[in-house]
Amino acid sequence: MNKFFEAVANIFKIPDLRNRVLFTLGLLAVYRLGAHIPVPGIDANKLESFFAQNQGTFFGFIDMFSGGMFRRLTIFALGIMPYITASIILQLMTVVVPALEKLQKEGELGRRKITQWTRYLTVILATMQSIGIATALQNLEGGFVINPGFGFILMTMISLTTGTAFIMWLGEQISERGIGNGMSLIIFTGIVRGLPDAIVEMVSNVRTGQWGVIHVILIVLMMIVVVGFIVLVERGERRIPVQYAKRVVGRRMMGGQSTHLPLKVNAGGVIPVIFASSLLAIPQSFLNFDIVRNSAWLRGMLESIGHSMPLYFLVYTAGIIFFCFFYVSIIFNPNEAADNMRKYGGFIPGIRPGRNTADYMNKILTRITMVGGLYLAILSIIPEVMISGVKLQRLPAIGNWIDQHFPRFLLDGLGVSFYFGGTSLLIVVGVAMDTVNQVEAQLIMRHYEGFTPRAGRIRGRRGVF
Repeated sequence: MNKFFEAVANIFKIPDLRNRVLFTLGLLAVYRLGAHIPVPGIDANKLESFFAQNQGTFFGFIDMFSGGMFRRLTIFALGIMPYITASIILQLMTVVVPALEKLQKEGELGRRKITQWTRYLTVILATMQSIGIATALQNLEGGFVINPGFGFILMTMISLTTGTAFIMWLGEQISERGIGNGMSLIIFTGIVRGLPDAIVEMVSNVRTGQWGVIHVILIVLMMIVVVGFIVLVERGERRIPVQYAKRVVGRRMMGGQSTHLPLKVNAGGVIPVIFASSLLAIPQSFLNFDIVRNSAWLRGMLESIGHSMPLYFLVYTAGIIFFCFFYVSIIFNPNEAADNMRKYGGFIPGIRPGRNTADYMNKILTRITMVGGLYLAILSIIPEVMISGVKLQRLPAIGNWIDQHFPRFLLDGLGVSFYFGGTSLLIVVGVAMDTVNQVEAQLIMRHYEGFTPRAGRIRGRRGVF
């Protein structure tokens, strides 16, 4: 603990690092300030009660990433989701469009061009989403809009689109002049804002007698175990040994080096969970329409994949594993990696170069991707079970027997208002780890000790002797 406080003190001893940290905190404060500026013409109380009733739908999914600003429809209500969507679209298009793939390989110039197109696509998506939100609020029953009409749609479109563009600018400024990844830190800030509310609610439940001390201890221990599990897997990687053959270039002997090719267990990060969650959340939003509610078949089908239902967990797990393989197949090509390795005289010991090397890497990648997909599925399902359990009693034929013999905490959950779900908890821990690593790298580069005991201190030449 003393080493941690010493590292924090060292941050403020370095003028450049201190300025970066303060700059980041200042822009994040500006972001939180925008969370309290509402879009004109909205009845905020009615809208917030509507979101309280639709937490498991697509609206609740977007609200989580906006840090609760979507339910109040502030100017930052869309959050960073349009930018994330635009980035994913362009990343997927680099596989389909040869011109984008060529541009991606052009280095810094190509990266800047793709970033510029990402900004344009973000504004387009934000405009379309804001128009759709304004139109939907006017059409929904409940009187959410005070003065409906074209003026309200135009004002909402300008407010939300401008807010998204401003958030995008804040994120880019943090990445360039601050510390950490700006976009990730903005999502991180929106999620952790619920931590004080969670603590207050936990204390309130203990005072009212709804929870006992053992109950709270178990929840805290579960949080610690899950966070430790995330840290362990996120740092995990499979290192494939690579040997480079010696060759003579002019009068010099080149090569003969031993290195490794790292393959992360969770290469896709949180993207597979986001894709699977959004696809399952969209059908639940249709339950708000009368034509779906009045149809017993449609309503029953959508309710069967609702939260806490057995089919929901099954489809959710399959979707996460599928998107893990899909995303990894985009970012890593074993055939291309094997060809590049062969061009530079590299080989995996015991494996023939070329096709055999590609098959070997593909086999390893398939195994660790399956492990990564199961890890993400378990991480996402644990909070769901803690919140509302698994409705196994809804299963046909054996439902009554399960309802009588299975423990109630498994079937009905613990009733926890879990502000850190599987997706959000993974983002929080991942962003915190990346930010701490960047700060630690800055400290070590300036001959200061980092946060971890293994970081050590980089000594100068005089110090060695």
